[in-house]
Amino acid sequence: MLHIGLIGQAIAASRSPSLHMMLGELKQLPVDYQLQVPEDDTAESFNAKLAEIRALGFVGTNVTFPYKQIAIDSADEVNDAVKKVGASNTLLLKDGKVCAFNTDYTGFIRGYKGRVGDLPAGKVLMIGAGGVGRAIGFALFEVGATEVLVTDLSERSAQSLVDAINEAGYKARVVAKEDIAEAAAEVDGLVNCTPVGHLKSPGMPLAAELIQGQKWAFDAVYTPMDTEFLIEANKKGLQIVSGFDLFFYQGIDAFEIFTGQEITDVKPVWDQFREKYNVVSSLI
Repeated sequence: MLHIGLIGQAIAASRSPSLHMMLGELKQLPVDYQLQVPEDDTAESFNAKLAEIRALGFVGTNVTFPYKQIAIDSADEVNDAVKKVGASNTLLLKDGKVCAFNTDYTGFIRGYKGRVGDLPAGKVLMIGAGGVGRAIGFALFEVGATEVLVTDLSERSAQSLVDAINEAGYKARVVAKEDIAEAAAEVDGLVNCTPVGHLKSPGMPLAAELIQGQKWAFDAVYTPMDTEFLIEANKKGLQIVSGFDLFFYQGIDAFEIFTGQEITDVKPVWDQFREKYNVVSSLI
């Protein structure tokens, strides 16, 4: 039995166990995927939970809010994506070591290419500079971004991400709230990395009238799969990449890291998962 976990807070509704156990069945591997909730959001609680599952023989764990940055400090080895982003959502526990990866980074790249092919991301307006925003901010340059314009309710968070991107040799700048309309008019892509649009926080991260003339849009929210933002973007003729794309491909990447088993044909898995767990979309 391969024991895998997900460490985070407020994860009871996560679909990750379902996806990983389905992948295990596909590869004829007995997978046991367990949700792991530390006592609080401190590094001490995270490390205690990590030590607990290591002692139980877990082969790896996914990591979500609020531990993605904390997770790096527990790692003996970090890959290039983790070094760039400054966060990890996947820890491989092997040979007495903790190896950190970021499959939000790789999953977005796979999801983007799967939806829009070789279309360069171009100039991008990104709303939200939190944990997933940092991963997407860097991953955009792997799919042809020329510049990323970052806006966030926390100017400090936006500036921190912009500084990190520029220090890595890419191009980014902060967009103030009052300049969002002007920025939206000059970009090729729109990215939402805020919770706005989730079932629990409905709405639009960007005024509908500003979605006009861009080429593509991505929404990190995947519950619902068809957010108001993506519905509007689709209506305006933009190609769309959904939060479910990100969830699905980051999960595939993590499974491959945990098991060493490659998923070569993802479409049947995609179709089966959506049908089995009633993941409904009229757009994708």
